[in-house]
Amino acid sequence: MIPHVGTGQTVAKIILLGEHSVVYGYPAIALPMHSLKMTARVEPVRGGHDEGTLTGLGWSGPISKAPAHFASILRAREVAAEFVGDPDGLLSITTESEFPAQRGLGSSAAAAGAVIRAVLNAYDAKATAHEIFTLTQEAETIAHGQPSGLDAVTTSATSPVHFQAGRTTDLGLPLDAWIVIADSGIHGSTRETVGHVRSLYENSFRETQESLSRLGKIAEGAVDNLRSSDISQLGIKMTESHGILADLGVSTVQLDELVYAALDAGALGGKLTGGGGGGCVIALAHSYEDAQRISDAMREAGARATWTHAPLLNEVVA
Repeated sequence: MIPHVGTGQTVAKIILLGEHSVVYGYPAIALPMHSLKMTARVEPVRGGHDEGTLTGLGWSGPISKAPAHFASILRAREVAAEFVGDPDGLLSITTESEFPAQRGLGSSAAAAGAVIRAVLNAYDAKATAHEIFTLTQEAETIAHGQPSGLDAVTTSATSPVHFQAGRTTDLGLPLDAWIVIADSGIHGSTRETVGHVRSLYENSFRETQESLSRLGKIAEGAVDNLRSSDISQLGIKMTESHGILADLGVSTVQLDELVYAALDAGALGGKLTGGGGGGCVIALAHSYEDAQRISDAMREAGARATWTHAPLLNEVVA
């Protein structure tokens, strides 16, 4: 079994509604951002005692010396190599991302999924979507402890998805609105915030359960808003969701300020996206002009970077 150079690609994702509650079996709605891509390349290590190299996120060096935050990528290489029947195969890895890591945009799952696809490609191996999902989940456990699976699904999806208790439904519903993504510049840790909510769930069950249930109901109700293109009600749900997430302790002062800035600039709604504790905020806008005004306001409020995404066009326009 002789591998060749292999490549794989996934995309960023945003959680529109349902983060954290999705871990407890409630629904969530997420959108793939096809304009923001993650690409992986693997290359066989030929001869000698070279263990292979890892290059990505501004770091390059021997795989054995890779920093801890590359753990899910390395695990992705391992599980994919085991899947193709060459667990001792040595492969160098290079990843290139159009979006930042540790910001709630699914970078960890996107990188793992891209590496897995690259390894499969290198061995000309076939795998079903479910098999790739299972492999990605195994790699993601290193990064997130108990991942819901939402990131693994959405970073390779073709349209908005409804996710609940491990089951995915392709909604096939275009979001007729503009999305502004604002980077707080602060690393978020999904593993830490998931653990924080788990602690609340175990020690303050009734209050936490009520919050998680409400987040789930908001997400479920948003499906009708997507079907009817009622983006005003969708925006209201986003803002309400952010308030609940803040009460659960997974927002930050910086994220709250970005949400307030977006709303003051005319956003239909705004919220953190992903695990929180840092990362990104998303805001919903009626038009390109509104989105530009919201983007400017969020930058003035401290956003390190913003992207204005047109879902119907599947592209970043600014």
